[in-house]
Amino acid sequence: MQTSAHRIVVVGGGAGGLELVTRLGDKLGKRGAAHITLVDRSPTHIWKPLLHEVAAGSMDQNTHQLEYAAQALWHHFEFQQGELTGLDRTRKTISVAACVDQDGLELLPARDIPYDTLVLAIGSVTHFFGTPGAAEHAIALDTVEQAERFRRRLISACVRAQNGLSRNDDDGDGRPDVDVVIVGAGATGVELSAELRNTAQVLNAYGLHRLDPRRDIHITLIEGGPRILPALSERVSSETAELLRKLDVRMLVGERVTEIGPDAVLTASGKRIPAELTVWAAGITAPPVLKTLGLTLSRQGQIVVRQTLQSEDDPDIFAFGDCASCAWPAKQTTVPPRAQAAHQQASFLYDALRARLEGRPLPEFQFKDLGSLVSLGRFTAVGNLMGGLIGGSMFIEGLMARLMYSSLYRMHVMALHGAVRMALDTVAHWLRSKTNPRVKLH
Repeated sequence: MQTSAHRIVVVGGGAGGLELVTRLGDKLGKRGAAHITLVDRSPTHIWKPLLHEVAAGSMDQNTHQLEYAAQALWHHFEFQQGELTGLDRTRKTISVAACVDQDGLELLPARDIPYDTLVLAIGSVTHFFGTPGAAEHAIALDTVEQAERFRRRLISACVRAQNGLSRNDDDGDGRPDVDVVIVGAGATGVELSAELRNTAQVLNAYGLHRLDPRRDIHITLIEGGPRILPALSERVSSETAELLRKLDVRMLVGERVTEIGPDAVLTASGKRIPAELTVWAAGITAPPVLKTLGLTLSRQGQIVVRQTLQSEDDPDIFAFGDCASCAWPAKQTTVPPRAQAAHQQASFLYDALRARLEGRPLPEFQFKDLGSLVSLGRFTAVGNLMGGLIGGSMFIEGLMARLMYSSLYRMHVMALHGAVRMALDTVAHWLRSKTNPRVKLH
């Protein structure tokens, strides 16, 4: 860590953080103009919008994960594994926790990492809103490990039901049932519900269970607001709801969950919904560690930043993505916690940090809402596009929406590896899909 070059430390290897250090490493790290360090608690990266596909088994995370250490070697930055635990603004260091293996043995000690410029991009975590039993009995989808846990439990539940080891028969037809409840009908909850219907059909086709994929495997989506996809337009919401009804996904809107038990979800209206598996996708909040850093926070616990994405308290500290509260003057609100916002802010910071090193004034970030897309797996996709080229907002669905949704991930891969490797990666995944099962079976 001893270097005379300007030290830029980025904490958080999500989509935005990894794109930022990759571009900075290629531009500044390669020629020694700056020393770039990425800090993340995990050794690998996966694009977070893919986690619902990992949970449904329609994507093998091993083929889509990226090793931070390898990316660091290829793109001239340093990777330090560990979880952020503290900040000393006087000494200009961050504290990182020790890393341990699966047996609890220490691999890396706790340590301090010095910086000249610090960028915080640690994302968000699931918000349970204090709901009794939610943290104990529901599965969140923040990490690959959580998504994999759900996938394994889903397959186990189907196999148990097929072999008569599950006596659940809530519809009284004499056949064992598997009940999956998803709390929260935002993009993650909606996309997961559609992927799960596809998974149920594929598992049946491969003989892992003989249950009727639609009659015996029940999927319930619960939303506290008046409609699903509350952050998107009413047309996108209504069109998606109609598509989910065709997939036999039960939707309960205007239902506030009051408690989650080991085998049921209770609502404020008195409903008791059987649940062998419960997924919590009802909201996000800022990571608790932000409260210990001594920086000004919003009511949601995010770091308050100026339009330059610098914190209000320290010009040497930047923050972006879900962990930052940045004004959106055009809408008189704050920038929404979406992947497109993190991507735009990472591109902005790439230019802003270069300007800072060259002594030029920093520009101001302006968020551009490009619209939203929701994937319903192999069935379809819906969404709306926004921007100057189309003169407002345009609703899209079907094949075009599916192609555009898949292109978002390809754009992320291209930002990390370049166009050639992105094209090769796309071909490789297509070939693998022709030789592997459509759903991960083990």
